[in-house]
Amino acid sequence: MLVRLGMLQTEAGPKLVGVNLEGQFVDLCDVDVKLPNTLLEVLQTPDGLNNAAHALAAGMVKGPFLTGTPLAPIARPGKVICIGLNYRDHAEESGLPIPTEPVVFNKFSQCVIGPDENVVLPAASTQVDYEAELVMVIGKRGKRISKKEAWSHIAGYTIGNDVSARDWQIGRPGGQWLLGKTPDTFAPLGPWLVTADEVGDARELRIQLRLNGRTMQDSSTKELIFGMDDIIAHLSQITTLEPGDVIFTGTPPGVGMARKPPVFVQAGDVMEVEIEGFGVLRNPVVAEVA
Repeated sequence: MLVRLGMLQTEAGPKLVGVNLEGQFVDLCDVDVKLPNTLLEVLQTPDGLNNAAHALAAGMVKGPFLTGTPLAPIARPGKVICIGLNYRDHAEESGLPIPTEPVVFNKFSQCVIGPDENVVLPAASTQVDYEAELVMVIGKRGKRISKKEAWSHIAGYTIGNDVSARDWQIGRPGGQWLLGKTPDTFAPLGPWLVTADEVGDARELRIQLRLNGRTMQDSSTKELIFGMDDIIAHLSQITTLEPGDVIFTGTPPGVGMARKPPVFVQAGDVMEVEIEGFGVLRNPVVAEVA
């Protein structure tokens, strides 16, 4: 059984919840009053993730259950790290050589939004693209982490959409990767964190993106060039990874920029990213209001 944990906006405010087999939201802090109030704090607390999973198991049938709207599992990650060109079929689609080491960039944490929140198209960009991604969530602090040790540093996984302003990322002098990747709202996450012990090496997951119901991306994480252990070992040579850091692991083929003619998202569109067993991350698109 996949253990799914997250945050829910309720009438009483944000609540830490687990999801049972019927899709009901279990109030984890009511089951275990010692649990912190947010998933980020759970990850920062020794044995917090195990305690949350045990609370979900205890409340699976009897609750108490909550109603509300899912939020981003981690609302303000300390770091949002992204890996580019990490699907073999996407690199081939882009006409680029297969990377020999992970290609790394980042987004600002204020880009993060949750399910059903609006992705806002900046007035300064006319070429905004979608990118379905599997996202790692770090659960244990570490630096210079070996590939063998890497698995113990992963709390779990969630779904992400690496929304990108291509005319800034590529079309500006020198290539403005940071500004092209980090407009407000350009890092949807959710709906849940799925614990790593239930997923394994995450190499056999179907990943899709639908734009207004039309399937644009449809691949599998078996196409990943660098696995989770490779990525963690590579990054932690340089930077300390902290609980709650999120790592976008790359996108499969079918992005709008690579299509002929290109397909860029417009106000009124709806993007849906689905990863097998994880649920669906849905986000409407709106224009920026001056």
